Amino acid sequence: MSNRAGHSDYQKYKKYYLAREASPEGVKKRVERDQARTKLIKAGVISKHDKREVDHKRALDKGGGNARSNLQVLSRTANRRKYD
Repeated sequence: MSNRAGHSDYQKYKKYYLAREASPEGVKKRVERDQARTKLIKAGVISKHDKREVDHKRALDKGGGNARSNLQVLSRTANRRKYD
C-alpha cells in the first residue's frame, strides 16, 4: 500500500479511526504501543524521530506483551505488509 493510498483511506474513514482511537480500549492499546517504542528508544535501538516502527512479534491482541523479546523494529512498509 502506498502512502497516498493509506492517506486517502485515512481520510475516507477518519471518523471511524478517531472514534476507535478515542475509545477506552483504543487508548489502552495506544499507551501500550507508546510504551514499547519508549522502551526501545531508552535502550538505544531506535531514535525518537526514527521513521521505523516498533512491531510486536506476537500481537497485543493475541496475548503478546511489551517484553523486549517480543519487540522488533521494522520499516513502515514491512510492518504494514505483515498484517495485510
